Amino acid sequence: MPHRFESAEHWAKVFDDPSRDEWQQPAIVIEALGLRPNTIVADVGAGTGYFAARLARIASDGQVIATDIEPDMVRYLRERAAREHLPNLRAVLAGANDPKLDSCSVDRILVVDVWHHIGSRVEYARGLASALRPGGQILIVDFTLDSSRGPPKQHRLLPDAVIADLRAAGLDAALSTTKLPDQYIVIGKLRDGPRRCPT
Repeated sequence: MPHRFESAEHWAKVFDDPSRDEWQQPAIVIEALGLRPNTIVADVGAGTGYFAARLARIASDGQVIATDIEPDMVRYLRERAAREHLPNLRAVLAGANDPKLDSCSVDRILVVDVWHHIGSRVEYARGLASALRPGGQILIVDFTLDSSRGPPKQHRLLPDAVIADLRAAGLDAALSTTKLPDQYIVIGKLRDGPRRCPT
């Protein structure tokens, strides 16, 4: 479901509305990531930084790579990082089918309310899988079919579809037991076996 989010100032009023906390439950989502202070985490489709800013405060000795395909969102993210004194938050302009994450570069990847927008999901998942370091994980958060919010129902994805995307990209994937009011979480992990990363 392609959709443009071109005006960061406009969307900041939506994405960063304090009322979002009630249904998005950011603390629960972030807890599911299992961050440490030195974690390197990518927030894919970061928008105006609702999650990225929170992640940067927790991974204070690590790094947050906030990606988005909208140039104005990337501008806004850079300005927000400076405004909120988050030197470990780096904004990156991604491609529609390319997350623009270096191979073996991150410990965790968070994708919130974005997966249903991606066209070539398996191809995109392969790019994300390539970016994981050994022990890395991807968390995809998206809307349930019966949620009262989110995209039109015909554009929503069942958890099984997300799991299939990640498995087709070479990852182990399963539905998380973490419960959210309107959403589910799918976790993807590298399959067992040697993973060579530059040292």
